[in-house]
Amino acid sequence: MNRRVGASQKRQRLTSAAARVLHEQGVERTTLGDIAREADVPVGNVYYYFKTKDELVKAALSEHSAHLDELTDRLDQLADPHDRLAALIGAWIDQRDIAARFGCPTGTLAVELDKRADGILDAEAGVVIRRLLDWAARQFRELGLRDPDDLALTFVSAYQGMSLMANALRDPDIMTREGTRLLRWLESLRAPDRPS
Repeated sequence: MNRRVGASQKRQRLTSAAARVLHEQGVERTTLGDIAREADVPVGNVYYYFKTKDELVKAALSEHSAHLDELTDRLDQLADPHDRLAALIGAWIDQRDIAARFGCPTGTLAVELDKRADGILDAEAGVVIRRLLDWAARQFRELGLRDPDDLALTFVSAYQGMSLMANALRDPDIMTREGTRLLRWLESLRAPDRPS
């Protein structure tokens, strides 16, 4: 393996590790050493790729954005926008144990970053959430429903709320119950003349 490929792989390991560790521990409790250990990289090497913890937070947000893109790209393979939205709810339910332990990866990071005095990185977390909102609004628009942006906001807010409650109460069943309720809500939006 050449040196450039090795460096790229090491940077990606650090980025993936940062996304996991920051989600599990939060920004303030996470050290560069924690991320280096998770990535199996000597701590001194971290500074070669990321000069500050904030750079690692940005990289983690990019990782969350990439995961969202991968997920929505897979969902976009489904022919019907209703099925895409329902499949996303299913994916959220499947992540119930992680949500109960740590909350939504991007949502919890956005809340934590908003508390910081510099106010720079919280906007970056908002960009990732905006991507999800825009994707959901497109689905509601394709379904021909009125107020697709408002429906998307309700949809994503429901996910954030159920993630927060599951985490706060350490109860993964909240994700299942609220996800099922969200599926029923989604079904209720079908126009009467649309096929099931």
